[in-house]
Amino acid sequence: MNMTHYMQLLADNQPWNLMIFMAIPIVLAETLAITELYILFTRKFQGPIWNLNRFSGTAVGLYFIGIIVYLMTTAVIPITKSGEWRTLIDVVAVASYLIGGLPLIWIALQEFGLVNKQLNPEGKLKIHAICVALFLVFGHIAMISGMLDPSLLGYQSSPHQMTTPAVMPADHGH
Repeated sequence: MNMTHYMQLLADNQPWNLMIFMAIPIVLAETLAITELYILFTRKFQGPIWNLNRFSGTAVGLYFIGIIVYLMTTAVIPITKSGEWRTLIDVVAVASYLIGGLPLIWIALQEFGLVNKQLNPEGKLKIHAICVALFLVFGHIAMISGMLDPSLLGYQSSPHQMTTPAVMPADHGH
């Protein structure tokens, strides 16, 4: 089966890429989402859960700045320049992943007081909730499209390309 660049990124360099591009940002974003729900229901704008919410929102936003810069320079721009996108499925998977980070960056900017300064804590909480929802939508689009086989839209890998190295037989000079 052929893989999208998104899935190939997660599969390569095990377990590090999976941890860097999936586990760390998802743990931070899920912590943000869970603490967001707690704050929405309790309206407690101080204390350990509030602090954990602010920390996870700031950390995941800053983390995604790094991810976006790294993937734009090492993957998106080179793949685009060389025309190596594996159909629209591949573009949707990668673009959705990167776009999903933008609302998290907005949360970090808000936590640093760079945006939404005029809002009260409840107004900022609403922005947080909207941003978390946008992240979840784009993140799930990325995951679902990233797991699709790009050959569904006609992609054919070159004979020299190894799309699933773990199951390819070794070439013993034959």
